[in-house]
Amino acid sequence: MAHRLAEIAGWVGGRLLGDGEAGIEGLRPLGEAGPGDLAFAAGAGAEGAARASRAGALLVAAPVEGFAGAQIVVADPRAAYGEVLERMHPPRRAVPGVHATAVVDAAASVDPGAEVGPFAVVGAGSRIAAGAILDAHVVVGRACEVGEDCLLHAHAVLYDGTRIGAGCIVHAGAVLGSDGFGYRPVGGVPRKIPQVGHVEIGEQVEIGANTTVDRATLGVTAIGAHAKIDNLVQVAHNVTVGRGAILCAQAGVAGSTRLGDGVVLAGQAGVTDHRVVGAGARVSAKSAVMKDVEPGQDVAGIPAVPAPLWRRQQALLRRLADWAARLRRLERQLGREREEGPSD
Repeated sequence: MAHRLAEIAGWVGGRLLGDGEAGIEGLRPLGEAGPGDLAFAAGAGAEGAARASRAGALLVAAPVEGFAGAQIVVADPRAAYGEVLERMHPPRRAVPGVHATAVVDAAASVDPGAEVGPFAVVGAGSRIAAGAILDAHVVVGRACEVGEDCLLHAHAVLYDGTRIGAGCIVHAGAVLGSDGFGYRPVGGVPRKIPQVGHVEIGEQVEIGANTTVDRATLGVTAIGAHAKIDNLVQVAHNVTVGRGAILCAQAGVAGSTRLGDGVVLAGQAGVTDHRVVGAGARVSAKSAVMKDVEPGQDVAGIPAVPAPLWRRQQALLRRLADWAARLRRLERQLGREREEGPSD
């Protein structure tokens, strides 16, 4: 379905330069866009690419001279592009009903406005709210709660007692509420400590494919509202993740650690158990947090240290081989001088 450029400019509060009646059918990157597409131009080198683009219209922060198509001038082209994507590709809405192959326990409650897909399972005492979608083969255990307008993709699993707030997205293969990794040594072998807590997910949280969030040993493993968790992330038992936190792919958080509001863990970052990472702190990729991190601090490295110190350390490491070679030359020179003895 085509949308008029004047309409799109209104969505983002932009200033339109060009024909407002022109139609836009899709959104594409600068280099791939054609006459019926909208693209955005932002960042270094974007102006030259914009001039060469065949796009029908651009979202730009300032007019691009030499571009033949229409332009919508906005303060932040990237953000405006996201707004247009949301308008042109609205989220999926539930098709109310329970598929004939789904298994819903008689003691479960499924709102008439929810959608339960093929071969999905809903356990006793669980409640599925209006507008929620359970795709094929989703398993919701006993005494769970799935909030309004949640979307659980195929093969997502909620263990018993897991609670999810409104508007959450759980991607395929994610497992919420699996047992925490707790053992004690008995007779020289590890013996399981019962994991009897649960998981609580705040509203508007997104959890990536094959991510795992373990239930608490006692109490709650909690993910704050608006947190975004990427694919293949591990959140251990009794962890608290703050509001709006971002955990990127393959990050791992060990037991009883607290991540403050707005914390960012970059890809493959890890945090050891019983740590506190303060609000707004950022952990660089592949770093290992072994001590508490102050609010707002950027850290990097193994073990993680303040990022400016880590950068200095890396600069010194790059020079280490040269220094070692110079040291060997000095040692050889000193050795020769000792062998030759003092000059007369």
